[in-house]
Amino acid sequence: MGYDGACVNPQVYRVMTEPNRGKDGIQGEVSPGFEPVATAFADLFESYGEIGAGVSVYIGGEQRVKLWGGSRDKAEQLPWESSTRSNVFSANKAMVAVAVLQLAQEGHLDLDQSVASLWPAFGQGGKNYITVRQVLCHRSGVNAFRDRIDDKAIYHWPTVTELIAQEEPWWEPGSAQGYSPMLYGWLLGELVCRVSGVDSFDHYIQERIAGPLDLDWDFGLDDDEFHRIADVAPLKHQQNVPDGGLVTLMRADPRGVVNRAFSNPPTLLTGTNKPAWRQAQIPAANGHASAEALARFYSALTDPNDERLLKTPRKPWCWEEQTRGQDRVLNHFLSFSLGFMRLPPTGIEAPRAFCHPGAGGSLGYGDMDAGLGFGFVSRAMGQAILMDERAEHLLAAVYRVLRA
Repeated sequence: MGYDGACVNPQVYRVMTEPNRGKDGIQGEVSPGFEPVATAFADLFESYGEIGAGVSVYIGGEQRVKLWGGSRDKAEQLPWESSTRSNVFSANKAMVAVAVLQLAQEGHLDLDQSVASLWPAFGQGGKNYITVRQVLCHRSGVNAFRDRIDDKAIYHWPTVTELIAQEEPWWEPGSAQGYSPMLYGWLLGELVCRVSGVDSFDHYIQERIAGPLDLDWDFGLDDDEFHRIADVAPLKHQQNVPDGGLVTLMRADPRGVVNRAFSNPPTLLTGTNKPAWRQAQIPAANGHASAEALARFYSALTDPNDERLLKTPRKPWCWEEQTRGQDRVLNHFLSFSLGFMRLPPTGIEAPRAFCHPGAGGSLGYGDMDAGLGFGFVSRAMGQAILMDERAEHLLAAVYRVLRA
C-alpha cells in the first residue's frame, strides 16, 4: 500500500514500519524534523491499545505529517488507508460552528439575535429569547429531550427539529454553562438551512466548507461510500480516566440531563456502525472525516493568508473566550469560544488555541500562534470525556518539534 499524495514540503521522509506496529505497519510521510510525531504515532499501537487511526499536521498552510496505520474493519482484516474516514463524533461541532459564523460575518444573522426570530417555532417552551451566541457557547439550556423519543426520530430531520422546537430549557437560558452533545447540531443546522436557503445541512457544508477546501468530510453518506468508513470498536486497553469517563457520569444522573443528553434515544449510543446512522444527517455527531480533512480545516482557520472559511478579522471568534465554568453536563471546568473548546494539551501554554474533541478519541485542533492545524481520527473508542490521551500524546510531540 503506497502513499497516494505528498506533503507540500518536497523534502519528506517516508515512514514504513514493521507489521507488528499496526495491521500493515504505519505508513505515510513526515517532513524533516517531525520524526518525533511518527514515533509518537507508533506508540499508540504499542502502548495505548490503538487498532486503527490516522494523524495529519499542517504548519503555516503546509502539510508536515500524514500517517496512518492499523485496521479499519471489525474483523481487523482490512488495512487503514490514507483516505480512510471515521465517525469523528463531536469533532463535527467545529464544522457546525463555522457554518454559523460564516453566515454571521456575511450579515445574514446576528450572533445576539434570538433563534426564534429566525425559526419562530423554536420560541415555544420558554425559548423565545435564546440567542445564537448562547447556543454556540453552550449556555442555552437546550441540552436533551426530556421525554423518551423514538429511536428512528434522529434519522429524520423534520421530526427531530420539530421535537427540539417543542422542548423546554433545562435551566434559565444564559444562567449556566452546560454542554449540548446532540441537540446543538440539529438546532444550529436548522438555522443554517433556514438562513442560507439550502435544502440540507450537508448541502451547505459541501458548497461552502468541504468543497472549497477539498475536505473528505460528509454528513449523510451514500451506500457506495461505506467501504471507506472505519468501523467503531472499543479501545483494547482502556485509558486511565480519573473521573471514570462518560459512563460514570451517566450512571450518576440516571434521570437527569446528563443521561438523557447522551442516551435519549438509545440509538445515540448503539447506532454508529449501522447504515441508518451513516446515511442520516446528525451534525453534532455523525460526520465522517479523515485526519487530513480535520487538519486542513483547522489550518485554514489558523493561516492568516487563508480566508476561504473566515476572514482574518473574524478568526478570533474561534479562540476568544465566551464562557467558562464548571460545566453542568460534562462535570469539568471548561472554557468555550464560539463553538470551540479552549482546551490546550496538558502543560502547553497556547492562548490562541482552539479545538473540538470527539467521543472515543478523535480531535481537530488549531493554534493561531503556531499556524497549526492538527487532525487525529481513530476507530478505537476510549472513555475520556474531553481530550483523549492518544491525541494529547501526539500533540505533545508536535509542540516539542515546534518549540525545540
